[in-house]
Amino acid sequence: MILDAQNITKSYGPLRVLNGVSLQVQKGEVISIVGASGAGKSTLLHIIGTLDKPDSGTVTIGGESISGKKDKALAAFRNAKLGFIFQFHHLLPEFTALENVCIPAFIAGTKTAVAEKRAKELLDLLKLGHRTGHKPNELSGGEQQRVAVARALMNNPAIVMADEPSGNLDSDNARDLHRLFFDLRDQLGQTFIIVTHNEDLAQMADRKIVMKDGRIADAL
Repeated sequence: MILDAQNITKSYGPLRVLNGVSLQVQKGEVISIVGASGAGKSTLLHIIGTLDKPDSGTVTIGGESISGKKDKALAAFRNAKLGFIFQFHHLLPEFTALENVCIPAFIAGTKTAVAEKRAKELLDLLKLGHRTGHKPNELSGGEQQRVAVARALMNNPAIVMADEPSGNLDSDNARDLHRLFFDLRDQLGQTFIIVTHNEDLAQMADRKIVMKDGRIADAL
């Protein structure tokens, strides 16, 4: 088991967002999380991704508990063990595709030559080997999001967390991105947890987790 979240609760002031959510994920699974706006999907993703802390409950990733870790230790754990893909790619505009992909490795203290070799391999895998020297404004929307995927994979994370990853793409690029997740699972054994409103992507997943009112209402 790569992820074990137990009895997660979270409130913001008087608003209860998560009501005792438990979720287990196996290595190599692609999990989609769906539900209406306000159901708690992104809050759950942020907590299991160590971007936010629960009011109660426990999260274990790769056999390591993240409960009680201080902010600095959490940041190091997050950079080493987790990858993130968001609706907007968040690439740094002044850096090339290669440099953007290298950033998580540089944060981890990886030597430049080692980081660049890994980044080039990932960009080749994602069919962007010919775009390594291009800056984000020279790339299409689909290419920018694939660079963001490569960046998420840079440190060989235990889990990639994706929050509406195709929400800013047209239908063709969205389909390409969805297929890419499953290709990466098949080729690299990568685990994905994906919050999405895209029903096509949700149905492709190994399991579809339906959230309602801060709880898991169904798991298909």
